[in-house]
Amino acid sequence: MLIKNKSIAVVGGGPGGLTLARLLQLKGAEVKVFERDLNKNARVQGSPLDLHDDSGLAAIRKAGLLEEFKQNYLIGADRELIMNENAEIFFSDHESKPEEDFGKEHFRPEIDRGTLRKILLESLQPATVVWNSHFVSMENQGEGWLLHFKNNTTAYADIVIACDGANSKIRPYITDSKAFYTGITMLEGNIQQVKEAAPKVNALLRGGKIMAFGNNKNLLMGQKGNGDIGFYASFRTDENWASESDLDFTDRTQILDWYKTTYPEWDSIWLELFENTETPFIPRPIYCIPFDQTWEAQSNITMIGDAAHVMPPFAGEGVNMAMLDALELSECLTSDKYKNLREAISSYEISMRKRSAKVAKESLDNGELMHAENALENMLSFFKSHHY
Repeated sequence: MLIKNKSIAVVGGGPGGLTLARLLQLKGAEVKVFERDLNKNARVQGSPLDLHDDSGLAAIRKAGLLEEFKQNYLIGADRELIMNENAEIFFSDHESKPEEDFGKEHFRPEIDRGTLRKILLESLQPATVVWNSHFVSMENQGEGWLLHFKNNTTAYADIVIACDGANSKIRPYITDSKAFYTGITMLEGNIQQVKEAAPKVNALLRGGKIMAFGNNKNLLMGQKGNGDIGFYASFRTDENWASESDLDFTDRTQILDWYKTTYPEWDSIWLELFENTETPFIPRPIYCIPFDQTWEAQSNITMIGDAAHVMPPFAGEGVNMAMLDALELSECLTSDKYKNLREAISSYEISMRKRSAKVAKESLDNGELMHAENALENMLSFFKSHHY
């Protein structure tokens, strides 16, 4: 095995990085995950994820964690409502969606990010994750890398794998290629115990998801397993809106005033979201990889997930692609068919770039449809044609 007696540093403890660590440990690899969070409870995890049979779930099966997943996924959370700005329902699959069944191509079970992270963390060998390890820089040392962290610690690794997200600090060691801004920004909010805090929205959600469209803007939301909901206001704006708007994202009143000004045509029912969000709100400008990105493979460094191919979230593929990256990379690194590590990494990267470009283009196109003047009609057509 090419990675026998090699130390591997996985930088970033999101679903992709943790899945990769699990898969490599199953093959006997020496792996450490360096995560900048102070501990596993350092921050609230984002909205639920829907895993797809040929990517996220394929990685879960290979990792031997399908039974744990089945015991923890959110039954019914994949059910969808399509609405307009007045909260009028135009599409619902709450009564018509086929019975959930693992192994079916179109079944996309939802799970809380925090729950998925817990499952993956608990599957790893003790002390695999090195918390409070905020990557700063690295340099070549021998045939590997010496990594430097913000807390003034260092670590050596024969192989470094960047799993550190859209703003990856390791990606520049691999390529100069940069993602481009899509013209869309999403403002994220989280409401705790939505049943009491936002009863009208909770009654609409019914434990599932809502996509509301109107006036070139969206509100997207989904139920979490702990009684919370996560939501996003999605709209077109300048790339630097968050820094140039002078908004204080810790000030709920100020953000509520912004919402009323930006979404003036929207029904008052949606005010519950902004009146009850746990601060701070989180602005997320949406970026996308160049579809033709390429670079020359190296023998001791590569990347997966958003670090490799950040893309808009409008096809639900981000985490699924990261977990598929983890699956494919782990198989390349542990295969006997490659002559050396450079060849193994190159094989993974060629495949990853090809499929991620296709999915990124699909996600970008979906984003355009969702923020068009006729977005409601676009999405009704899309969901009805994809309704199984």
